[in-house]
Amino acid sequence: MNQLKKEDISQEVFDLYDDYAHNKLTRKQFLEKLSLFAVGAITLPALLSFISPNYIDSIIIKEDDPRLESKMITYNSPKGGLKIDGLISIPKDKKGKIPGIVVVHENRGLNPYIKDVGRIAALEGFITLAPDALSPLGGYPGNDDEGRTMQRKRDRLKMLEDFIAAFNYLKNHEKCSGKVGVVGFCFGGWISNMMAVQVKDIGAAVPYYGRQPNDEQAALVKAPLLLQYGELDKRVNAGWPAYEKVLKANNIEHTAHFYENANHGFHNNTTPRFDKTAADLSWKRTIAFFNKHLK
Repeated sequence: MNQLKKEDISQEVFDLYDDYAHNKLTRKQFLEKLSLFAVGAITLPALLSFISPNYIDSIIIKEDDPRLESKMITYNSPKGGLKIDGLISIPKDKKGKIPGIVVVHENRGLNPYIKDVGRIAALEGFITLAPDALSPLGGYPGNDDEGRTMQRKRDRLKMLEDFIAAFNYLKNHEKCSGKVGVVGFCFGGWISNMMAVQVKDIGAAVPYYGRQPNDEQAALVKAPLLLQYGELDKRVNAGWPAYEKVLKANNIEHTAHFYENANHGFHNNTTPRFDKTAADLSWKRTIAFFNKHLK
């Protein structure tokens, strides 16, 4: 087990990983560039291991947590992928109908981190559904590299339809009050923004470091928004001023937070981009936001 710490790693390495994770570099190019930072006791394998996701040791709520009824289901997405699998999680101690949250994954399918987020949100008193947009291709393959490759094969607007169908599934679920919001991360942040554009009865949207809609799309937003950004995420943050201008012009309720010294992916606790302070505060705000608008 390597002894590297976050403080040992240059910000350029995190930026490099971000480029690789968002398909701006091939794996060969990524490794070639990463090798330039393997100096002295920091070997390339140690560096690669350190910045890669560690799902085994990062799960917060176990799959068989007795407080939840959590299982994989399949729902119809006629305009998207036809049949989509997803993890639905329902708190056992809640009587009557409760609000719902669609939990949207990053650009690599329904990995263990996003499943965990679905369970964590359910324990706050919501019925959650975390779909896998890779379902038409066989589902999340078990590692993020292959997951990213698979997700590039799908049309993003088709995937958007899959998550809109998840909203409708939750809204009509016998346990759901009919009030449903969405939270998403990275690619899922863009999906969350676009669901606020396209789904007129969505109750609230929380995009984490997600790309923004264009001005014409942004003008269609009606739902309240809570936008979570990492201060160091220059690529995504560049689109915020234009989005903010349209939201203000249309008097759409919105709050944007920029977390100091936080990278893109700061909520994901499986990689060293994780920032516990930012993740904890942003999640506290997320749940308070959903409690305000959905309950």
